[in-house]
Parts: sequence; C-alpha cells; structure tokens
Amino acid sequence: MSTRVDPNLLIDLQDYGAVGAEKCFNCGTCTAMCPLTSDEHPFPRNMIRLAQVGAKEQLLASTDPWLCYYCGDCASTCPKEAEPGETMMALRRWLTAQYDPTGLSAKLYTSETAVIKTIVRIGLIVLVLFIGYHALTGFHNIVTNSVQLNTFAPVMLVWALVLLHGSMLFYRMIAGVFKMSRHVLAPVTMGNKVPLRIYLETLPVYITAFATQRRWRDCHGDDEEKHDDGRWFKHFLLVTGYVTMLVLILGFLWWFQTDAFYPLWHPQRWLGYYATIVLIYTSSEILIGRWRKTEQLHRFSQPTDWLFPTFILTGAVTGIFVHIFRYAGWAWPTYIIYVIHVMAMVAMLDTEVGVGKWAHLFYRPLAMYLEAIKAKVREEQLVPDFAPTGTD
Repeated sequence: MSTRVDPNLLIDLQDYGAVGAEKCFNCGTCTAMCPLTSDEHPFPRNMIRLAQVGAKEQLLASTDPWLCYYCGDCASTCPKEAEPGETMMALRRWLTAQYDPTGLSAKLYTSETAVIKTIVRIGLIVLVLFIGYHALTGFHNIVTNSVQLNTFAPVMLVWALVLLHGSMLFYRMIAGVFKMSRHVLAPVTMGNKVPLRIYLETLPVYITAFATQRRWRDCHGDDEEKHDDGRWFKHFLLVTGYVTMLVLILGFLWWFQTDAFYPLWHPQRWLGYYATIVLIYTSSEILIGRWRKTEQLHRFSQPTDWLFPTFILTGAVTGIFVHIFRYAGWAWPTYIIYVIHVMAMVAMLDTEVGVGKWAHLFYRPLAMYLEAIKAKVREEQLVPDFAPTGTD
C-alpha cells in the first residue's frame, strides 16, 4: 500500500465537519470505551491518527469509519475533548466524496451555497417540466371542477420519468459502491480476483445488515445500564418507512398514485399511512434533537445533516396533504401541493444520493460485507501473503 501522505488532509477534514482532531494525542481512551471496536478495528484512535498524518490511501482502504455508529461514549470520555466521534463522522463524509465519481458530494459537503443552488436548480427544473407539459397540451389537462390527479400528472409519464431519474441516481450510487470495494479489497487481494463464489457466500451479511440495522443494537454491547433499544428501533422505523415509500414510488407508482378511492382496509392505503406516519415521527425527532443538541451525536451539525430529515418531513407532510385535498375534492390545492411534493422529492434524491443517509444506507452494510469477504479470502488462503490493513 502506498505510504504517501497529505499534510493538508486534517485541514480539509474540517470542511467535512471534523472538530478538535488536532487535540488528540492518541491516548486510546476512545477505543477502550467504544463497544464496537475490536483488535482488527481499533477505532476511533487509529482513524484519527491516520487523519493526522494524512494517510489518505490507508483511510480509503479502511471500513472503520462505517463500522462506527456514534454512540457518543468516545466523545464523553475523551480527556482532551477532541470529539473523536465527529472526526469519524467527518471521515464518512470525506469517504463518500472520494467514492463519488461526479464530484457532487464534495461540493455539497463543503459548500452551503452549492447545497442551496442544487436544491433550487432541481426544484425549478421540476416546476418548468410541469409548466412545459401543460403548455404543450394547451392546459386542457387541468380539470378544476373535480380532482383528476392522473389527468393533471399522467401516472405512466411520471413513472417513466421517475424510473429514468432513478436509474441515473442508481448508477451514481453503484459507481461509488464499486470504487469503495476496490479500495477496501485491494490490500488483501493484491490484484488477484476474488472468486464469485465468495461474493455469493458472504452476501447474506450485507442483506442482514441492511434489513435489520442490527449494529445499532450492538452499539452499547452487553452493558445493560447503557443498553438502549430505542435508538435502534427509531432508526429501524425510519429505514422501513423510507424503503416502503421508495418501493411504492419506484416499483408501484401506477398503483399508488391513483384517482380511485380505495376502502380503508386496502393495503395501498395502509402502506402509505405506515410510511407517512413513521417518516413524520422519525424526521421530526431528528430535527428536534439537532435543534436542542441534548444528545452527543447532535451537538455538532453540518448543513447536510439537516437535509435528509427536512426533505423527509416535507415529503411526508405534502404527501398527506395531497391525500387530504384529493378526498376533499379541492382541485387546485391538490395540484399545487402535488407539484411542491414532487419538487421536494426529486431535490432530495439528487442531493441525498450523493451525500447523507442514502450513502449510509448502502455503505454501512457494504463495509460489513467487504470485511466478510476479506475474512473469507484470508481463511481460505487464496492470497499467499496478503498485506495487513496497516490502520493502527
């Protein structure tokens, strides 16, 4: 592995939210207190040291930042108040930017102006598309004596555009996944190909980590005094609500966006209600927590930390208002709120696929998956003299 260093890395990480990393003198208290650390992954200490010396290649090859779930124990016990948890958070942002081939993540993480411009630009594009469509149709598709949402916004046309947009974002995310995988596996494989069999055998690790978010529950280990399933459960609710809404929109929009009034017991309504209620509850709690700063993980916030919960809350609230106005038969309020809803959701996807929780949603379980692959390669001795990670 390359030993080149970047003396400006620690300064650059400050733009990504690192706070106090220069104070750290590597005493190891943070690692001793962390319930998720291990001999193979002695974070946060090892990560802070690599950041201090500017060892970019070693940081890129490490999964440690993604294995941290920021319980706050490291920060509350640090004798120098070096905020190790914030450095781990900053490293996750920095790594996300390194994985992103478009460079958008770096801009959004380091510039509030870029965030605002991106959201405004995407929102205006969506608005222009709506206006342009109705201008081309002579505004005949705007029915005002009743609510005809699928006439105002033809579901198959909207769905086609959603799938096109989604495929572009999926490519961006997958490109990041492959780049992360290459960096992490390179020190172990040393240029040798990993058999497809190993990727398939270890795949359940990714699926389990993604579906259960179990590492949140492991964050306090077996310490019953500190063990709190509440955070895991709230995070689990957020993920299930968000994934439910994504599946409904990407896979079943033709069924979900309808002018038909389904009975209360219909699964379409209950899936929508579940996702909406869960997203309003969890996003509101996140925003309130960041505002009050009572928990360690909310003491410091970067602008991008506010994006995901704000978008989620906006999307859920506007979505429920579209539902209410449609049932009330109010045509113009339904159409206007629907346009605002779509503007917010498209802006969220374009920003969050590059930064924030979308990245975490993929990269956190991917880190555990890649570690399982590395362990399998070593176990079977497929690489005769594999290189150590060198992260301590």
